Amino acid sequence: MQMLDPDLLRTFLAFVDGGSLAQAASMVGRTPSAVTAQMQRLEEIVGEPLLMPQGRGRGLTPAGEDLVGHARHILSVHSEAWLALKGARADGRVAIGTTQDFADSGLPDLLRAFAVSHPRVRIELRVGRSVELAQALQAGLLDLTIAMRQFPTPDEVGVLREPMVWLCSQKGLVSHQDEVPLALLDPHCGFRDAAIATLDAAGRHYRIAATSASLAGLRTAVNAGIALTLRTARFAHSGIVKAPRDLGLPPVPVAEFAIRLRGEAQSPARDLAALVSDNRASSGGFG
Repeated sequence: MQMLDPDLLRTFLAFVDGGSLAQAASMVGRTPSAVTAQMQRLEEIVGEPLLMPQGRGRGLTPAGEDLVGHARHILSVHSEAWLALKGARADGRVAIGTTQDFADSGLPDLLRAFAVSHPRVRIELRVGRSVELAQALQAGLLDLTIAMRQFPTPDEVGVLREPMVWLCSQKGLVSHQDEVPLALLDPHCGFRDAAIATLDAAGRHYRIAATSASLAGLRTAVNAGIALTLRTARFAHSGIVKAPRDLGLPPVPVAEFAIRLRGEAQSPARDLAALVSDNRASSGGFG
């Protein structure tokens, strides 16, 4: 019996989560031709096709759909075993920076798993905005960051992709007008830029009804019904829900978050970066 190579499974799940071979290539850092070769190799091992033509792209065969769950389980167990064996004697510190979105959802469970496997390593956690985290990483103050991606960088070890969504108070907006009332973070913010660009492209009139330097302030403005905002579904809790369809808001893009690792980072930081990246594949997302 041939063994299922974890690298092949990671690429397979990158295709599943990305929706195309091109996206998979971007996510695993390989060329499209290399990804195609990996998929062919995996099909040889499994003994039947995993991908089939679907429209202009490719979809999963029944065998491919069956493999998804097994692949995620294998990578999860593989990651746990690798961390347990490697981290027991590790010590030192890891300075990680993240946006509030992942600090609230996803990252706590990963830090718990890391603390179990690396009990002697001290965690230094900074929660901030993407621009601030990028500056701290460049200055050597952080080893690892999870922040909104502006453009590809050489220190990326993974990319998380999550759909953006329009969000508002579950009680609705205070007033309904032709103009879309927006609650936005102060510049510079990728969600702010995306909201304005999307409405401009759709020809929708809008006004900036509330601004804030923090997500806490943004949440207050949205909860009050003053305005709606653009974030990912991670922001939809504590009275904030997806905006109703009858508002006629235009479709929005997918948000990209880069997992970046400082080049001089020590082994514990690299282990944590690998855990975060592997979790993306084994869970089909992040947390």
